[in-house]
Amino acid sequence: MNISELCNPFVVTAQRATPLTDAARLMREHHVGSLVVVDETGKGRVPVGVVTDRDIVVAVVAGEVDPRTLTAGEVMTTDLATVRADDPVEVALRLMRRRGIRRVPVVSDAGMLTGIVTLDDVLEKVADQLSDAVRAIASEQVHETRARK
Repeated sequence: MNISELCNPFVVTAQRATPLTDAARLMREHHVGSLVVVDETGKGRVPVGVVTDRDIVVAVVAGEVDPRTLTAGEVMTTDLATVRADDPVEVALRLMRRRGIRRVPVVSDAGMLTGIVTLDDVLEKVADQLSDAVRAIASEQVHETRARK
C-alpha cells in the first residue's frame, strides 16, 4: 500500500510570517494539532517546517513568552521529515517511529506539498484490513462447520 492511498490532500498551512496567534487559531478552527509551514512559489507550496500544538505549549506557554510577539517561522520545527505519495506506507511508519512524530507532509517529486499522512490514518487503514481478515476467518469457520454436519 502506498502513501497516496492514505494521505489527506487537505493540509492546513501557514507561512513563516504568520503570527503565532493566527496559527493557533487555524489549528482550532480546523481541529488539527499541527500546521505545515510553507513557502509559496510559482510552482506550488514548499514545506519548510511544522508547528504543532505541543510546540506552542512547550516553547511559548511554558516558557512564558508572549505568543503575540512570535511567528510560525520562529516556533516551527525546521528538521522536516517528508514522504512521497508513491512511497510505501512502511516508509512513513519507519520515519514516524525513528523521529517520534505522528504526522508527515507528503510531497511531489519536485518537493511541492501534496498532502499529509498521520499515524491515525495508517492505524485506521490497518484496523480495517484486520477487521476484514477476522470476518473472512469467521466466515470460513461457519462454512467449515456447515460442511461437517
